[in-house]
Amino acid sequence: MARVAIVTGGTRGIGAAISKALHASGYRVAANYAGNDEAAAAFSAETKIQTFKWDVSNAESASQGVAKVENDFGPVDVLVNNAGITRDGFFHKMTAEQWHAVINTNLNSLFHMCRPVIEGMRARNFGRIICISSINGQKGQAGQTNYSAAKAGELGFIKGLAQENASKGVTVNAICPGYIGTEMVRAVPAEVLEKRIIPQIPVGRLGEPEEIARCVMFLASDESGFITGSTLSANGGQYMI
Repeated sequence: MARVAIVTGGTRGIGAAISKALHASGYRVAANYAGNDEAAAAFSAETKIQTFKWDVSNAESASQGVAKVENDFGPVDVLVNNAGITRDGFFHKMTAEQWHAVINTNLNSLFHMCRPVIEGMRARNFGRIICISSINGQKGQAGQTNYSAAKAGELGFIKGLAQENASKGVTVNAICPGYIGTEMVRAVPAEVLEKRIIPQIPVGRLGEPEEIARCVMFLASDESGFITGSTLSANGGQYMI
């Protein structure tokens, strides 16, 4: 029987690439999205991947969303926590709304999503939890104190959860992408990309969403069972740790 995978934020950017890669490999994929019905419908029509709408920042919404997936597809074997937002601004001007929106969506969502699936994974002695963090959770970034804090928090989360569940066949890992050529990044003015961003990347280019998806595919596989609590940096050499 095909394994079931949830990808949060799974209809656009990196999430869409992950959903497509899992689907192509035979997983039953539930691609979650938060609000853009038009984009989700277009994604589903193109890929034949079923989409599910819920807000990962809300515990009740996430719990109901997972229950709907399990009712339609069966127990969740792979969870990719990819959903995230930015509300950038220097801290001395940052509002409480900017802070809490990012922390709730990017960090608190890990509890909201992992809690409904972890007991089932433990009972079945198999599970793969993969969190998409960020280079900025490793090195920090001016104007993104909220985002950097949330993404760094993800790295602590995966280490704790990995230790608790390793004996049950459940692995928990993180991927930290650098600058990836998503729609959002490619919207940055070409001059900024070429003169300020790409020169910081030793390989001399942006990453591609499919490159992050390939990292996910490995960590989701049976072959990765000895890897847990780890962080895979995929940033073209921009930040080495």
